[in-house]
Amino acid sequence: MDINALRQKRAQLAKDARSIMDGAQALGRAMSGEEETRFDKLMDEADGLDRTIEREEKLREREKRDAAINPPKDDPNGPGTGSEEERKARAWSAFLRDGRAAMNEEQIRALNMGSDPEGGYLVAPQQWVQMLLKNLDDAVPMRELATVMTLTEGESLGVPTLDTDLNDADWTAEVATGSQDDALRFGGRELRPHPLAKRVKISRTLLRRASMDPEAIVRARLEYKFGVTQEKAFMTGNGNQKPLGLFTASNQGISTNRDVAVGSIASDEWDISGEGLIDAKYTLKAAYHAKARWLFHRNSIARIRKIRTDSGAAAGTGQFIWQPGLAQDRPDTILDVPYTLSEWVPSTYTDGSYVGMIADFSFYWIVDALDMELQRLVELYAETNQVGFIGRLETDAMPILEEPFVRLKVVA
Repeated sequence: MDINALRQKRAQLAKDARSIMDGAQALGRAMSGEEETRFDKLMDEADGLDRTIEREEKLREREKRDAAINPPKDDPNGPGTGSEEERKARAWSAFLRDGRAAMNEEQIRALNMGSDPEGGYLVAPQQWVQMLLKNLDDAVPMRELATVMTLTEGESLGVPTLDTDLNDADWTAEVATGSQDDALRFGGRELRPHPLAKRVKISRTLLRRASMDPEAIVRARLEYKFGVTQEKAFMTGNGNQKPLGLFTASNQGISTNRDVAVGSIASDEWDISGEGLIDAKYTLKAAYHAKARWLFHRNSIARIRKIRTDSGAAAGTGQFIWQPGLAQDRPDTILDVPYTLSEWVPSTYTDGSYVGMIADFSFYWIVDALDMELQRLVELYAETNQVGFIGRLETDAMPILEEPFVRLKVVA
């Protein structure tokens, strides 16, 4: 059956019915009895086509789902053919929609972790996990700014650090070698992806009837759940079985030596001053300015946008230090430096609290492990006609060098 042809016929019927109605209205009268009969006949035929199209679409969707679960032996896309990722993708779709019971043995073997023979732990296909992480890149600001790597082998990633540098070189004679310097010391930090888990519940009816693929439905919810948790850790995580955050003072990450006071909570007018922001910008070495960005909560940006260059004058006629990006390819800036907003940057104005940062965030490293498992929970939510999914993945993050970061704080 040609659905497109049926849709075109339906559109023509509706067009003919519209012409009858518009013709009568143009003459300033109601439709005649003959016109009403023709109009009703056209609409009845269009309604019949609607039902035919809907039935055909449902039938095709059912056939598509059945083929994904149990492809025929002579199907070129059957379980024994196609790439390994394609076979895993078909198995994954069957698992998300109808569970382990609907899968054949080969599909189960393709995804089985081997750690839960009676339950529902299955490994997500690598392509599916990569898409989830890609969508997180869009949802979580830090992933756009940081250096993101994938750990495919091994359990951790060692990061070399220069703990103690050499002194400056010596001016010397042609045949001399300068003084001996034993100060150079290399250290090491380790990024080890830590487990992260989230649970989502989805209506069984939605999984069965929605026009979206079940993969898209589950992934959309996990994107948000994983994204929020990771962003919080990237900002304020303590490094204990989770990422070490930017706003956590630590000798393993960014120490208090990189803190700059940018305002006073005792001030009658501003909690953040223009002078303080200037101090922060130029605490950062010029070599980092090309890729530097401010990082603030939206509440802090609201304060900063009101700061003028004449903040002490009553008239308030000076220029705002915040400048809009007037050109399409230019972002909004503060002191000529673009800024990024995150809901999880601290914004509580108390003595010694952090309120923002300026940095080259490429020196914040995020390491993901692609082995993600998903558990399908059926009986637990049976009374509410829902299916639960518990997703688990592993990630870690930390600043690998503190010099490219300047943290902003307010004082009493």
